[in-house]
Amino acid sequence: MNSSATKSIVLSLTLSVFAASAQAAQLSTDAGAPVGDNQNSQTAGPAGPVLLQDSHLVEKLQRFDRERIPERVVHARGTGASGFFQPSADIASLSRASVFKSGTQTPVFVRFSTVMGYRGSPEQARDPRGFAVKFYTQQGNWDLVGINWPIFFIRDAIKFPDFVHANKPSAVTGVQDANLAFDFFAHTPEATNMLTHLYTDEGMPDSYRDMDGYGVHAFKLVNARGEVHYVKFHFKSVQGVHGLRPQEIAASIGKDWNLNSNDLYRAIRAGEYPKWDLYIQVLAPRDLARFDFDALDDTKVWTGVPEQKIGTMTLNRVPDNYFESTEESAFAPSRMVPGIEPSEDRMLQGRLFAYADTQMYRLGANYSSLPVNRPLVAVANEDQDGAMNGGDRKGETNYEPSGIHEVAEDPQAKAVRAALLGTTQQQAISKTRNFMQAGEYYRSLSAQDKVDLVTALGADLGHVGNEANKYAMLAYFYKADPDYGSRLAQATKADVTRVKAAAAQLTD
Repeated sequence: MNSSATKSIVLSLTLSVFAASAQAAQLSTDAGAPVGDNQNSQTAGPAGPVLLQDSHLVEKLQRFDRERIPERVVHARGTGASGFFQPSADIASLSRASVFKSGTQTPVFVRFSTVMGYRGSPEQARDPRGFAVKFYTQQGNWDLVGINWPIFFIRDAIKFPDFVHANKPSAVTGVQDANLAFDFFAHTPEATNMLTHLYTDEGMPDSYRDMDGYGVHAFKLVNARGEVHYVKFHFKSVQGVHGLRPQEIAASIGKDWNLNSNDLYRAIRAGEYPKWDLYIQVLAPRDLARFDFDALDDTKVWTGVPEQKIGTMTLNRVPDNYFESTEESAFAPSRMVPGIEPSEDRMLQGRLFAYADTQMYRLGANYSSLPVNRPLVAVANEDQDGAMNGGDRKGETNYEPSGIHEVAEDPQAKAVRAALLGTTQQQAISKTRNFMQAGEYYRSLSAQDKVDLVTALGADLGHVGNEANKYAMLAYFYKADPDYGSRLAQATKADVTRVKAAAAQLTD
């Protein structure tokens, strides 16, 4: 066969492939009908008005008007990626959860985020980073919804709306205001530890890959015999932990304010799959009282409790669609599986309700059936109806128990019975220790890290116009560590003697 004939055949095959591709990707309406003209609206004659009967035009505009769903109140600015979790240690003695069983490989979806920023805001913000992991386990979905620090600002969920309001943009100007944030923190001394962590260089990660993730709260692990242990989860970055120094932040935002997302996606697409080793700290229930602070207080770390590695998480795929993955992904700490239960942590107890409720508000009652949220195992219950229900339920028995069509319960999935003692009350925990761990953390920092912490925190405190609030905050930091408080006082041109006197009035 001569070269001319060969070229002719190749050209014919190429054209046929293009024709098949064009046919496969034919433009259609939402109802599947082919669209003949997507460039011009139907009109009444050449100069006439546009016709309402142009259903394709009307549908396009209707859908466009409804593209946005309610933004998350917190964690609105997010980035997601998929991967898997591989256990490396047998902890059947601690938990019957299948995700920890040797030889299993559990798919995961992870959503990283800032907390206070709106959707599209710069990622280089002095803000905790959300670190939410959805495990698609053989027992259903387990959501571990945490941040990049082992602690939080407040210890009771009743304060959470106020904490967010104070740190979000002003209700008057629409701009974040240090006066409002530190007005709240001046009346919330338990935030001293978290603020000390937040204003270090690690409070400004240079990459989502270069930060750790924590479940923050204590949880319960339950084994097949019903035995309970308290546990804290820690995802430790294999890449290491790195952050931006105060003097680097402005240039970083100017260069690329999507730095964290672009870095994560670039690495995954290049085959540099980021990994995190999962560690746990474990306590028997009788050991909770051994500390001089409340072990279920989420503003504290469990000092002196060793960590043990139980597995590794790898992220290896960038989602095909941002909205259908990152925006429609819904995380809630109440999504647990047999073998994992909540502790009595007051902050966690509030999150168990609020997170699932906010997802139902954003996405509707059937948000769990969206692809990114749908468990890999079959779902069988008597839930029904609601907007966008595509569950394909059949039969008349939409209730339980039933002698016609019973859906069996799993007796092993029952929560472990726990004795609840005492009377109803509304009062603070007895062992607050608001300042101790902030001081311990400060003293653990290198000389350079201390300089950067004072530079960053002092800059924001310098914007606080309310003198009483400013001195209250300085007294908290002085109570944590005299050197820490004195250096912040000097950075903000405050009276060190007055700070020291205010700190002397505080009890830890």
